[in-house]
Amino acid sequence: MGDGRSREVELVLCLPSGEVLGTSPRFSADQPWTMLAQEVVVAARASLGLEAIVLRLLEVVRRPDGEPDLVRYLAEVDAVPPIRLTDAGASVAASEPLRMAWAEPGGPTRALRWSVHELAGQGVALTGPAQQVRTWNLSSVWRLPTDRGDVWLKQVPPFFAHEGAIIERLGRQGRHGRHAVPHVIARAVDRVLLADIRGEDLYDGSTAEQQRAMIDLLIGIQLDEAGSLDDLLALGLPDWRMPALAAPGAHALEATADRLDRAQRAAVASLVDGLDVRAARIAACGLPDTLVHGDFAPGNVRGRGLHLTLLDWGDSGVGHPLLDAAAFTDRVDAEHAELARRHWTEAWEAAVPGSDPGRAAMLLAPVAALRQAVIYQGFLDRIEPDERVYHRDDPEVWLGRAARLFDGEAA
Repeated sequence: MGDGRSREVELVLCLPSGEVLGTSPRFSADQPWTMLAQEVVVAARASLGLEAIVLRLLEVVRRPDGEPDLVRYLAEVDAVPPIRLTDAGASVAASEPLRMAWAEPGGPTRALRWSVHELAGQGVALTGPAQQVRTWNLSSVWRLPTDRGDVWLKQVPPFFAHEGAIIERLGRQGRHGRHAVPHVIARAVDRVLLADIRGEDLYDGSTAEQQRAMIDLLIGIQLDEAGSLDDLLALGLPDWRMPALAAPGAHALEATADRLDRAQRAAVASLVDGLDVRAARIAACGLPDTLVHGDFAPGNVRGRGLHLTLLDWGDSGVGHPLLDAAAFTDRVDAEHAELARRHWTEAWEAAVPGSDPGRAAMLLAPVAALRQAVIYQGFLDRIEPDERVYHRDDPEVWLGRAARLFDGEAA
């Protein structure tokens, strides 16, 4: 049984041809988070003697507290293993038009071959086997040890395909210096090779000083990009300006309507209908539309001390810069959230004299929640059914929040 700190795992094994062989005996893997593949690969090697590549999630059986109790994955092996396998049943869909490239047999291997070729073209050689780190509907991540340090291979879905291009753009010299983003070694339509970044991912324990530095780095980027909206949209970034949010906001509401009560539906519908008027009020606050990170939080920053790098630009789009403030303050404790809001306001007041970022943030609050619902509904619309478990409840959560914030304004 899962204990909240680990996963019980079964692997449905297949060959690179796609032929399904059967289901492995059950084993335990560290960490409960189902998208983490490295722990599954390590545990399969230690427990079963398997060298496997995790392709995709098939099923999650959860405990009453919501933590995974048993997780089934499809995993690729080179040959029939000398272990007892049970029938896989009908758990593996033979074909799915929304399946990601790395979730297909042979997909990860093709991406790794591309990586080796690109690195060799720059005189870089692998010094050991590539290590699978993560796989789910939003990305596939591998670590490649090389003679010039670790390199990271990241593949993304078509709706995140602009990530490599925007990181490469931000890595050039801007008015505020070279921006603090990863170094792009090579990129293709759906994948990118990134140089390693020293330090730690700051999911937990970032200080108030570090959080202020994160905000300053982002605002520097946003000031540089404020006059480049057409260029950003041409790279494929989604448009989150308020008129453009109306149609996807209405779609998210329609798709989730049966899980919202009547008052929530009415509040969100009124919010969507009034976006044009709200946009004018927000524009009067004086801050320009610009690049939005889209998932800005301490966990998407890596570094040590105040030497920080902003990661994960797949969620980026074009919209009001304070959309990022709402996401950030939602993921830190109350004390740090208040300090961050104050710093954001002061930083933008200094950057754009005469602006009113405090009022803009207040007016944006329900819009930011609506945008989150739009994002998650977009994931659900564009990923295969087995993987929707990751995001299934998110549109309902965020539309409910948008309704509360909208009703709170009226109160």
